[in-house]
Formats: sequence, structure tokens, C-alpha cells
Amino acid sequence: MCNMCKPPQQEATKSCMDCKASYCNECFKFHHPWGTPKAQHEYVGPTMNFRPKVLMCPEHEMEKVNMYCEVCRRPVCHLCKLGGSHANHKVTTMSSAYKILKEKLSKAIHYLISKEDQVKTQISHLEVLINETEENGQLAERRTNEHFERLFETLQERKFEMLRSIEQSRTRRLDQLRGQVDEYQGMLENSGLVGYAQEVLKETDQSCFVQTAKQLHTRIAKSTESLKTFHPVADPSFDEFVLDTSREETLLKELCFGGVPDPPIIDLSRSRVYNEGLVCWQLAEDTLATDHQVLEYRRLGVEQDEEGGSRWHPSVPVYGSSTVVCDLEANSLYSFRVRSCHNSLYSPYSPEVTFHTPPAPVFGFLFNDKCGFSSERLTLSKLRDSVESAAGMAFLLAAERVQTGSYMGLDYIIGDTGISQGRHYWAFRVEPHSYLVKVGVASDSKLLEWIHNPRDTSSPRYDHDSGHDSGSEDTCYDLSQPFTLLTVGMGKVFIPKASISSATVGNDHGNRVLPMPQRIGVYLDYEAGRVYFYDANTMRCLYERQVDCTGTMYPAFGLMGSDVGPSTHQSLSRSLNTCL
Repeated sequence: MCNMCKPPQQEATKSCMDCKASYCNECFKFHHPWGTPKAQHEYVGPTMNFRPKVLMCPEHEMEKVNMYCEVCRRPVCHLCKLGGSHANHKVTTMSSAYKILKEKLSKAIHYLISKEDQVKTQISHLEVLINETEENGQLAERRTNEHFERLFETLQERKFEMLRSIEQSRTRRLDQLRGQVDEYQGMLENSGLVGYAQEVLKETDQSCFVQTAKQLHTRIAKSTESLKTFHPVADPSFDEFVLDTSREETLLKELCFGGVPDPPIIDLSRSRVYNEGLVCWQLAEDTLATDHQVLEYRRLGVEQDEEGGSRWHPSVPVYGSSTVVCDLEANSLYSFRVRSCHNSLYSPYSPEVTFHTPPAPVFGFLFNDKCGFSSERLTLSKLRDSVESAAGMAFLLAAERVQTGSYMGLDYIIGDTGISQGRHYWAFRVEPHSYLVKVGVASDSKLLEWIHNPRDTSSPRYDHDSGHDSGSEDTCYDLSQPFTLLTVGMGKVFIPKASISSATVGNDHGNRVLPMPQRIGVYLDYEAGRVYFYDANTMRCLYERQVDCTGTMYPAFGLMGSDVGPSTHQSLSRSLNTCL
């Protein structure tokens, strides 16, 4: 309503943004006459929202905002910066914030405009999905109606058949009971058998009486016996036609008329893909009961179907929570999905997960407890597929003699099977709390010499580093060793300096440290003379280098048994597991 009218107020037709008031036509002309400064005021249609032309600080009402707080991302005044809530915040000028935000907004708008074709394509795709949803919904309705019609027809047939059997049984029993009634009715006086017997008793001719009475006596004797042992000839109950449909009712109630099972979720922590794939999944806690699961997989990038995607290969029904997929190609990316089935109704597919198969066939081995194995400091599992290192008495006695600097010793263990040709891959797991473990390959040409004549490379008296970070000392040192090893420890993977350029690294050791994967993979190409270290879960190559493959190569591991220093670790046992 008009803010200036005397009662009764008129409906407003304009609102002045400068006066912050609403006017009817007459009041507006009176308060904004031509030729005065008020005639230049900005007016809009009737509104209750009067936005000020100059933003004022909400905390200091008399101050205009002239700065922008980058922490709170809001305009502030100079009092807010001097002693208000934004005193310790980083602020910038309003013009700078205006320029930056305008540039960001322009780029965002430009990006949306540039993606117009993509948006249209996605809209078209969504419209196709809407049509498919409508068609598939109608198809599901038709199929459901067909299923229920067949059920109704079957029930009607069984109903008519049972009613016909009941009617036939009822007619037969009534006939039998009525006949028995007629028989007993004949025993009554003056009718039937009794009346006939009374007439025979009146016979005076002895020979005729005897002839007639003999048969009559037999009939009366039978009737007398039936009276003593009365049994109805038919049972009036129809218990044999009472139906127990509890099992069928339960089955009908369990039908998924109102929904389908929830999709399973593939368990990445338990799934493994090598030459064969072990895929495990979990069912939702509150999901409906399932009959079985079906796993589907496809190799990405090949086997294109009619729609341009890879063709899915379904497995046979799986009645557990895992299955094995055979004949997977090496060095390939596979996608897996699974869904549940209950009463011929399938759940949606689980989210797809991808696994990258190893670049070479899996090399199977166990730990060798003969060559260089120290039973005092290393403990093998019964299956020889895991090893644990602990500080033994010999290690403690050796540390007792060291008075200055630091001292480290590694206990080495190798695989029981060697490699003399071809390409091979294996993977293992290092416990996250392990302090220092070295993993890689070893050459038999220098292996025995090294084990029998070890060099204390960690003693203060030994230093192969000249002091600069070129990495040349590491290269020369590594090439002279029988081991090609990668250092793992304290939840990290340490890349050798020789593999990082000095211009990139400098004195920053952080560029050489990577998070330790859950599993580490090693790929040895014997003919090419190269060894690769992978994140076994993602098949991302962490490090590669040249290796001398003149002899037989073995998987090799070095474990440190303790941590001696100012801050001693309480847990001195580490374990290393191989996934064979």
C-alpha cells in the first residue's frame, strides 16, 4: 500500500529505491515533482525489498564496506579489520576482489557456454533414459500381469478340481447312508423283514414253515448282529479335503511384489586379480533374502558391442559371497559388477570396480630357509609364506659393543624358486608398523659371497656418499650389489636418489617418499634386464630400474630386527606376507 496516502490508503504503483518508500500515482507525482532532484530518483514496481545503493557493514551500521576478507569470503569495513572480528584475517581491496571474482565468474560462464553442446548431449541422453524408463516400466507391468494371470489360472483350475472331488464324494456318501437307513427301516414292526417274519409264524404246515423259516432266520440273525455292532457305512467328515496352504501362503508373501533386493557391494579389500580373479562382495544388512548372485565382467577397450561398449561376460549363478574368474589377459584393465536375484527378480547392478591384471604371469614361490636364513632373528610361518623379524640375542650383543653413532643390520631371506628366463610378477604385503624392509630381486652370482662376507654399510665407518645429491654414488653402489631392492618402512616407500634428477630433488627428500601401498608388486623382465615395482592394488608403477640378469634371479627381502636410538619403538616385530 502507499506509504504517503492519508486513510484510506491507496494501492501503490511505484517504489522509490532512494526514498525507500512506495507511492500511488498521485503521491508519487506530489513527492517527486518535475524539475527537482527527486525526479531523478530510481523507481521500480511496488516492492518491500529496498536494497541500498551502497553496502553498509552489518557490524558497523555507519561504515561502508571497502575491503574483502579472504578468510570469511565477505565484504568488511575498515573497523572490522582494525579491531573487529576480522582483525587477524587476510583482507584485500574491494577492487582487487571485484577483479578476481569477476574474472572467475566470467571464466565459469564461458566454460558453461563452451560446454553447451555437451549439456545438450547429456540432456538428450537423459531424455532417452526417460523414454527407456517409461518403456521398461510398462514392460515390467505387462510381465507382472502375465505372471499373476498364470497364477490365477492355476489356482482356478485347482479350485474347480477340488470342488468336483468334494461333490462326488458327498453324493457317494449320501447314497450309502440312505441305503443303510432303508435297511434299518425294514427292521421295524409291520414293515419289511419283521412283518414278513410275523406272517411266517402263522404257517401251520410244518414242512413249509421249516423251509421258509430257515432262510428267514439267517437274515434276522444278520440284522441282529448289525444292531449289536452298528457302524455307519460312510464318514460324514471331509477331513481329507481340508487344505494346508500355509507353505504356499508363505511363498506368496515372500515374493518381491513391492521391491527387489539391494545390490551387493564388491569388497575391494578381499578381492584379488592375478592370472585369475577372486572377486568378493557383501550384501546389505537389511536387504531381502537372495537366491543367488550373478557376476559380470568385461575387458575395457576391446570386444565392442553394438552400442560401442565392451561386451559383458556373465558368470554362472553364485550361491556364496565370492567367485573366481579364469582366463584373464595379462596387463589388461577389467571391470566387474554383480547383482542379486530373488524369485526371478534381479537387483540393480553394484557400482563397477576395475582391476588391472599384472603385466606378466604370477610367479609362485615360498621363502627359502636354507640360503642365508637366520633362525635366531627370522621366524617363518609353517607354510613358509610369511616371515617375521625380531631382535635376537646376537643382535643385542652386537649393539652392546657399539658406543657411538648408529648401527643397523639387515637379515636377508630369498625365495625358494629362481628365475632364469621370461617375465614374472609377484606381490606381497608389508605390515604397516614395520620399521625397515627392503624388497626386490637378488642374483645368485653374488648372493653367496655377499651372505658369507657381509659389509656393514650402515656403520659410521662406512660412507659411500661424497656429500652431494647427484645420485652417482648410489648408482655405482647399487650396481655393485647382488640385490636390487626398494626400501619400505614406517608406512612409506623410499625412492632411491639415483632415480630422481638432482634439479628436481635438491635437498628436498620429501619428493622421494611415497605412501606405502597395501600390497607391493614386483615385475621382473629377465630378457630386458629390468625390474619394476608396483602398487599392486592400482598397478601403478612406483619405480623401475636396470638389473643385471646374468645368473638366476630370486625374490629377495631384507628385514631389520630392531630400532636403536633416543626414541625406541616398543614394537620390534615386523611381518611380511606374500600373496601367491
